[in-house]
Amino acid sequence: MGTLYLVRHGQASFGADDYDQLSARGRQQAQRLGEYWRERGLVFDTVLVGSLRRHAQTLEGISAGLQGLAAPVITLPGLNEYDSHALLTAIHPQPLPKPDTPELFRQHFRLLCDALAQWMAGVISPHGMPSWDEFSAGVHAALERVRHEHAGQNVLLVSSGGPISTAIGQVLGSTPEATIALNMRIRNSAVTEFSTSPKRLMLQTFNALNHLDSDAHRDWVTYA
Repeated sequence: MGTLYLVRHGQASFGADDYDQLSARGRQQAQRLGEYWRERGLVFDTVLVGSLRRHAQTLEGISAGLQGLAAPVITLPGLNEYDSHALLTAIHPQPLPKPDTPELFRQHFRLLCDALAQWMAGVISPHGMPSWDEFSAGVHAALERVRHEHAGQNVLLVSSGGPISTAIGQVLGSTPEATIALNMRIRNSAVTEFSTSPKRLMLQTFNALNHLDSDAHRDWVTYA
């Protein structure tokens, strides 16, 4: 029996022109996760990572904390996040105000959840995005790769909240509504674990931040 460690990227640049860039806090979160694993002697056999910049930067931080990562790294675009801007534009063509207040922040994510539900149901086709079935198939292919090629190994997967919640939904057979709710709860640098075998994957932990569970790091917890 092996373990698949699914890691959401560190804090990115929410509200900036270029979201796909870790903040200084995001880099700290990623490096701290690597340090935590090094302290516990965890060694990875294989690494799967999306092709977005924030995924690569998160993996760099983890590697720095581990003081080196000898495992082969496989880049899979199927682990990339959905385009939240395209989703929002599909249901709200008019420009939205910058979500720089608590109420505008909540409004942003209410609209995003609505757009996700419509995309998953096939009601909207956001510009430049795959269909939900295509997006889901990319995540499924990554999980099947682990099950068939890396069962019995420690596998690190670095991605985003959308693909990770989709993976959980596939393993648990969750409804679209439950998958969206999971997506909205996944914190930056949080770890979700699946036990792996050639026959199946099973959820062991969800959204864990053990590496930040100390007085020195508790204020490092972020969501966006």
